[in-house]
Amino acid sequence: MPTAVGVPRETGAGERRVATVPAALQSLTRIGLEVVVERGAGEAAGFLDEAYTAKGARVADRAEVLRCGIVAAVDAAALATEPEGPGQGAVLVGFCSPLTNREAVEGLARRGVSTLSVELVPRITRAQSMDALSSQANLAGYKAVLIAAGMLPKIFPMLTTAAGTVAPARVLVVGAGVAGLQAIATARRLGAIVEAYDVRPAVKEQVESLGAKFVELPLEDTAAEDAGGYAKAQDESFYRRQQETMAKVVAASDVVITTALVPGRKAPVLISADMVAGMAPGSVIVDLAAEQGGNVEVTQPDKVVTAHNVSVVGAVNLPATVPQHASQMYAKNVATFLAHLVKDGAITLDTEDQITRETLVTHDGRVVNARVCEALGIAAPAADAATA
Repeated sequence: MPTAVGVPRETGAGERRVATVPAALQSLTRIGLEVVVERGAGEAAGFLDEAYTAKGARVADRAEVLRCGIVAAVDAAALATEPEGPGQGAVLVGFCSPLTNREAVEGLARRGVSTLSVELVPRITRAQSMDALSSQANLAGYKAVLIAAGMLPKIFPMLTTAAGTVAPARVLVVGAGVAGLQAIATARRLGAIVEAYDVRPAVKEQVESLGAKFVELPLEDTAAEDAGGYAKAQDESFYRRQQETMAKVVAASDVVITTALVPGRKAPVLISADMVAGMAPGSVIVDLAAEQGGNVEVTQPDKVVTAHNVSVVGAVNLPATVPQHASQMYAKNVATFLAHLVKDGAITLDTEDQITRETLVTHDGRVVNARVCEALGIAAPAADAATA
């Protein structure tokens, strides 16, 4: 009998995504998995039960789905406290905020669940199609610009009309990672003049290839990027000098999109309240780092704050606001990830493999990922169980 992978309906507030879509089912059945989808799991994203059954999935109640040998979820952390959630020996794949959510990580360990966190997929060539963090960040960057364009009391493109010429909006993107680069591309497509800043000088070429100007700040920074390609945290004096230098650029912008995140750390505050006050009335800031404290001093997660006549949007879970494409992309990531783990129809956790080793968070009743243990202040795993 094939191993069953359960796909539950997401229960988090505002979460409309689903871990797999009908078009991705063939990829799962091809590797010997039976797919069991909770009734209504895909409705919020536009995927009806009938579409799943037409592609070979079985629709069942939640209890049966969560008893499957493998459970693929979007918000895996939410299942840590669910009474009927995955139990001893189950394999759970999804987002679980492993570097910050100690309660969920320890809860999953106590359950005896083998948890594989998609946030920890290494940024290496053979793992690119599994990189769910990047696929969802693309959508967040796109949606952030649309939110700003909808709130700004100006249009983005330049218009020359009989009534005169309308100057284009000026957009500053802070952080040129996946979300930032997509924000740049979207703002340019809408006709704005775009500038971008990143602590990593190496991204200048990528910024300019999208038609934006790279803002050069005369700041000395060393080791701005870690081995995984993510920005590293800098000291407080660096961020203070960065704010001082950036103030003029921010003041000249109609829209600022901030995307600067350091994995497992509070987001650096890059835009102070004084810098917000220096912007023109009606300007808009969309802070994509809101869930980790925000890049803007006045940001409040999941709220729009008006400060000095500037709207500051504490953006939270923007991919869930475009759930159909977000689910489609995530389903591809999950299917590729499971294909990497499943051998002859059964899941194999080979910790000699870098991808498996770096994503495995809990196993056999323990937190086994050394990087997660260090971030959460948990006792490091024994040498024979260490996975990072």
